[in-house]
Formats: sequence, C-alpha cells, structure tokens
Amino acid sequence: MTVNRFSLKDRQILRFLAQRVTEIAADPVIAERRQLWTNHNSLQSERPMMLIFPEGSWEELIPDESLTCESTRAREIEMRLHQRVYTYEHFADDTVVEAEWFPSIWWNQGAFQDTGWGVDIERHLPTANRGSFAFKPVIRDSNDLKKLHYPELIFDEAGHLQTIEEAHDLFGDILEIKKTGIKHISFHLMNMCTGWLGLENIMYDMVDRPDFVHEVMTFLEEGHHKRLDQFEEMNLLSLNNDNTYQSSGGNGYTDELPAPRFDPYHVRANDMWASSESQEFQMVSPQMHTEFALEYEKRLLSRFGLNGYGCCEDLSRKLEDVFTIPNLRRISIAPFANVDVCAPKLKSDYIFSWKPQPAHLVGEFDENMIRKYLRHTIDLARENGNVLEIVLKDTHTCEHLPERFDRWTKICREEIARW
Repeated sequence: MTVNRFSLKDRQILRFLAQRVTEIAADPVIAERRQLWTNHNSLQSERPMMLIFPEGSWEELIPDESLTCESTRAREIEMRLHQRVYTYEHFADDTVVEAEWFPSIWWNQGAFQDTGWGVDIERHLPTANRGSFAFKPVIRDSNDLKKLHYPELIFDEAGHLQTIEEAHDLFGDILEIKKTGIKHISFHLMNMCTGWLGLENIMYDMVDRPDFVHEVMTFLEEGHHKRLDQFEEMNLLSLNNDNTYQSSGGNGYTDELPAPRFDPYHVRANDMWASSESQEFQMVSPQMHTEFALEYEKRLLSRFGLNGYGCCEDLSRKLEDVFTIPNLRRISIAPFANVDVCAPKLKSDYIFSWKPQPAHLVGEFDENMIRKYLRHTIDLARENGNVLEIVLKDTHTCEHLPERFDRWTKICREEIARW
C-alpha cells in the first residue's frame, strides 16, 4: 500500500507544525483547561468558560496565500494545524489543544457515504458571496413521500485505513494518530423537512395540513433511528467525551461517559453526547415547536448519555419544553435570546451556552460597548448561579482586522476575572 502522498517540502512543513502542536499540548495550562472543562460539563464550573470559533473568518486570519504547502491535501492539513497554533498564540480562550490527529471518517475523504433519502434538496442560490438562499420544494404532498427511502450506509474501511496509514507515515512519531469513527452526532430534522417542503410552505402546512407535516417528520425520525442503528451495528461510533465539538459550542470532556457496562470495542449511543436544533422554528410558537419538532427530536436524543439543544434560534419562550429532553446538559442561548429571561430559568441545572453577538466584530469596534455587553450577562449568570460558557461563533468576517478577535477575547477574559 502506497502512503507517501506528500513531497519532501510538504512533509517538512507539516511535521514542523505538528511538533509545534505537541509543544503547545504540553503546556501545563492545557491540562488545567481540560480539567476545568470536565468540571464544567458536570455542572461544577469554577468560572465561565470561553471558546472562540472564527468559522468564516479563518480565511482572513490565515489567508490561503499564507499557506506554503504545495498539494491540496497537504494544504488542508496545514490549515488545520495552523488553526490550532493560531488559537493558542492569539486567543485568550479555553481551547484545549491535544497532541493527536483524527483521520476523518466522513464524506469529504470518501470513507463514509450513504445512499441518500431519495430526493436531493434544491435551492434558489444567491448571487452574492454567502448570501441567503431559498428552498425549492421537492415534496409537495403525501404522494411525493413515495420518492423517499431510508439511507443505507456504505463504509470503505480499506480507504479509511489508508488515510490512517498516511497520517502515521506523515507524523505518527509526533502526534498520536487515533483510529476513530463517528464522534459528532447532531440531528437537524427540521432543516431537512424545510429543505424538502420549503420554509414558507411548512409555515402554512402546520396550520392547513398538520397531518402531512407529521407524516414527513415521522419518516425523518424513523430514518434517523435506522441510521443510528446502522452506526451501532457496523461499529462506527466512537466516544466523544473529549475535545470533540458538542452541540453548537463547547466540548465533550466528562467523566460521566461512557455509560455503565461499556465495551471499549463497541461504542453505543448511550455512551455518547448528541444534540439537536430547530433554527427554522425561530418564529414558531412554543406549542408548535414542541408538536412538530421537539417531540420527534426527544425520542432520538433519548438514546444518548448526554445531550445539548439549540443553535441560533431564540429559546427564551421555549425553555420549559426544552427542559423535558432526556439527559439534557447544554442549552444554546442565541445572540437574539433574552438572557434576563433565560438565566433565572437555567439556574445551575444546565450549561448556559451563551452565544454573544458576532456582529460586534464588524463596523465600529466599540470596546466600551462590548465590555458592558459581556459584563451584563456574566454578572447575571453569577447572580443566578448559572454554569456559563461564552462561545463566540458565526463570525463570518472580521473585515480583515484579525486583531479584533485578540482584543475581544482579552476584554472577555478580563470580565470573567471579575467572577
């Protein structure tokens, strides 16, 4: 089997970066952060935790032209390693950098695919970069449901093993190469439903054709149960009680998982974290949110050991319903949510996963306003005994002023220090 896919130049660049990652991981502050996250995820937080996810801004923080590897594959790895180094050297957040590498099992490397659901989601695409789009309905009535089928998984184990071998050959003497399966589980049923029916259509259908919407959601729920069954039967799941991204922010460090009677050679759903969200229901009533989304999501999430819920939707009016999710631990409180309403309800029973306003990084960068804004929520969380994490994400541009991230995190760290 040939695994040496990289030129000598690319190998030297990637090995140098891997060595830097190993040095960072050995910093005592990383072990301290890991323990803080473990306590935090068990609702025993000592202080608010903070994470920065530049997301779309990465192309401004680490421009493509700054990468020095030659091949496309090498540049992908270079970017991922650079992101770890950049985060450590620039952000004063609580990111844990581990001296390890997980060769991906997912579609982008071809090891894991499925047969699809029978129809493709179609969109009216925007003309502007990152502009909004609209769904083209592909399921219009119950007869169209005959077009659908449950996805069957296809796993190219030989291809995955080759990717692992490639990593071992490249820098296995520097980073720990871990053979892992599927670690991030997140359900997006309403996103799929609106993709099939159309966002505007489903708003009418919940009133005019509620049985039809329930038909679609029942099919989606059953399909995801079958998909999860296949994950377990094919032994494709891996523990995510580590640095794995959880819900819409946070990580999985915990000593509460895996579940009792754990078999290290066969991970089950109840050994893992999972999450769900229904951002498309931002303006839908709590009653409709529960009837058409949450009841379906709850049955899927009941199979997991710990769960998160929400993303960018405002859950201020819906928390009482969200609290009924089994094994719920982390709740996303979006930038649009009313923190004054949420904090007293969350108490210390759940992780208050606050997403501050990312728009503060564009336009006028008003440090006094940012400090006042952060201080309000941090003080509120302290007064209510909340288990607070501050997750800056959806930052799709910093207007090519990367120092704004550095300054924002410094301000946030100073406000956390008042805790």
